[in-house]
Amino acid sequence: GSFMLVNTSGRFAGQKAHLLLPHLKENDTHCIDFHYYVSSKSGSSPGTLNIYVKVNDGPIGNPIWNTSITATWNRAELAISTFWPNFYQVVFEVVTSGHPGYVAIDEVKVLGHPCTKTPHFLRLQSVEVNAGQFATFQCTANGGTDSGDRLWLQGIYVRDAPLKDIKVFNFRRFVALFSVVNATKRDAGNYRCMIRTEGGVGVSNYAELIVKEPPVPIAPPQLSSVGATYLWIQLNANSINGDGPIIQREVEYRTSSGSWYDIQPVDSTSYKIGHLDPDTEYEISVLLTRPGEGGTGSPGPALRTRTKCADPMRGPRKLEVVEIKSRQITICWEPFGYNVTRCHRYNLTVHYRYQAGGQEQVREEVSWDTESSHPQHTITNLSPYTNVSIKLVLMNPEGRKESQELVVQTDEDVPSAVPLESIQGSTFEEKIFLQWREPAQTYGVITLYEV
Repeated sequence: GSFMLVNTSGRFAGQKAHLLLPHLKENDTHCIDFHYYVSSKSGSSPGTLNIYVKVNDGPIGNPIWNTSITATWNRAELAISTFWPNFYQVVFEVVTSGHPGYVAIDEVKVLGHPCTKTPHFLRLQSVEVNAGQFATFQCTANGGTDSGDRLWLQGIYVRDAPLKDIKVFNFRRFVALFSVVNATKRDAGNYRCMIRTEGGVGVSNYAELIVKEPPVPIAPPQLSSVGATYLWIQLNANSINGDGPIIQREVEYRTSSGSWYDIQPVDSTSYKIGHLDPDTEYEISVLLTRPGEGGTGSPGPALRTRTKCADPMRGPRKLEVVEIKSRQITICWEPFGYNVTRCHRYNLTVHYRYQAGGQEQVREEVSWDTESSHPQHTITNLSPYTNVSIKLVLMNPEGRKESQELVVQTDEDVPSAVPLESIQGSTFEEKIFLQWREPAQTYGVITLYEV
């Protein structure tokens, strides 16, 4: 048994003395038993006795046990569950307070059987979680526990975690659950289970909390080909921020204006997004998922692209006459919108033809009245009393559709004059006989000549 006696008289606060046990590498449950004494005549504590358990010559970590006043000799147990092939070293430390007195440790023994007053932990398993999730450590122990015991999860370089729940199966077995909430990369590291009982302290092996960042693509998807109602994309998601492995890929796409969006699972590196609206801008990004709860990363950078226009659904409907005059015709038609044009860029032209001077004249003019709720168009400079064939043509960059043809006759108009040089007179004793040619433009049926 090792022995250590520290006389704190004449020492200023904060001085340290250490007792180091040899390295231990145990194959089975065992117990370290020791006696200790912390006392002073003044009643003020002469110092603090700390105990550390250092594993595999790693960092010393936080104390597993401490005390600062006892007045008599006491006995305590250390139930250390650090199993072969790992080794550990117990370090006793006295930190002086500046008051005179004595701190002593005696009869430190390594026993080949379990502790009697302190539970022993079974091997603690490492835990892997995705960032933002709760990491739960299950600390299973052989032995009993009561309400006076303190249980905690001790971190090395990371914050301790409080007890979340405890399940007692019988006087020989219980499980304590600890949660590291909203785990981040800063919480990743080594943790061990701790129990402080009236008779001593139980310590488990260190287990690792591994915190993985859900994967996010670095680059936006790439466009392969564009149609009116589909977009072929390459996911382009081999380079990621965060951690793999990737077990699921999804494509999220939304209209740039408006709130509509959809998510589709994808099982290859390229994907055809179908059933889209023509001539519409979309934002497309890729979502990647790694194993575990909360393993889906945020959407990667977005590709902004526009579908092509589609062929118009049909030509304009219900072409009707609003007003007929001798030299102009006003027509109207049923209003239409994007669901007919299938494109935001389109034009509407009025095509008409008529006979003039023995020849067919063909004309077209653009109608600007397409957004109106009562669209109409007036064709001017027509000849009176003439049949005019009219149709509307709807065109966008992808195609054209025509309305049905409407045949309308302009009204009659005042005829032109009788050509003067054509008037010829034959004179007789009691009458003059006149004859002449028809006017150049009759503009209708001539019903009367006056002389």
